Amino acid sequence: MNNEFQNSEPGNSPEDNNQDDKSEFELNEKNKLHPAISPISAAFIGLLGGFFLYQLVGGIITLLIFGFDIEKAPVNSFRLMTMAGQVLFILLPALLFSKWIYQDVTSVIRFNRVKWKEIGLFTIGIIILTPMLENFVLIQNFFLEKLAASSSTVNSVKVFFDGLNDKVEATYSNLLSVSSIAEGLLVVMIVAVVPAICEEVMFRGFIQKSFELRLRPARAILFTGIFFGAYHFSPYGLIPLIGLGVYFGFAVYMSNSIFVSMALHFFNNFVAIMIFFYIGNEGMMTSSANKEFNLNTAISSFIGLLALFSVVIYLIVKYYKEKKITNKEGI
Repeated sequence: MNNEFQNSEPGNSPEDNNQDDKSEFELNEKNKLHPAISPISAAFIGLLGGFFLYQLVGGIITLLIFGFDIEKAPVNSFRLMTMAGQVLFILLPALLFSKWIYQDVTSVIRFNRVKWKEIGLFTIGIIILTPMLENFVLIQNFFLEKLAASSSTVNSVKVFFDGLNDKVEATYSNLLSVSSIAEGLLVVMIVAVVPAICEEVMFRGFIQKSFELRLRPARAILFTGIFFGAYHFSPYGLIPLIGLGVYFGFAVYMSNSIFVSMALHFFNNFVAIMIFFYIGNEGMMTSSANKEFNLNTAISSFIGLLALFSVVIYLIVKYYKEKKITNKEGI
């Protein structure tokens, strides 16, 4: 990464942050934010608020309406409930927290315009990152199988994870299964469009920005990515989800626009939906740990994709470094 990404500390004064390495716009945007409470506290309010409202309150409401046997609930009603929960318990709190704590919603969420070529550059990265993470899951699950076979403790944990993973996959299978084009469009709206807006506004918008005001950008992005992964309750997909979250956060930080991560989030979920439509559960990143595969092929693929992904990250950093120099020169 470049020095700006590693060393800048948005919470400090311009002098402490090497003002010559930052655009005037970026400095002015940070200086006009006057949080009513500590930004770190604000970030955890967002995390706890989003978790409590969506996972607990939303979960209780869902159980009250559909009962404990969610798999037998009317699927379209469940889909609409899922969409309403995202909007009411994730998007709305993120916007309200931004207004109450920072007053300036646009700067906190980073509702800034971005060029299509920038979105395209980051999209190349997600195209490489997704299969790379899928190979990681296969490698991870292979070694978990080996550990579980030699350790009763690990096996007990794995059995628990398998049960949780089965419930997650069953829920997503019901959510994604369609019988018509209209139903397919509804699924795309609920699984790709709505989460791309709601989760990005909360995580890469309110939460990450709050962390950035007190932590180095890399730490702010990493912490937000970790919480993003944990939020999804996917045992075998935890690390890949953290990886996606970190990449989304990196994209928002570099581009200074929430619309980039929204586009990436939508693209990732949309591709997952299309894969499910064609091959079913076997295409899900969070598939069970006993999936058969060739270890050497998976490792080779992972290393090759990691090398390609590193090149893309280098090109992204180079692009924004050159863009910053161009803006300073007034070209």
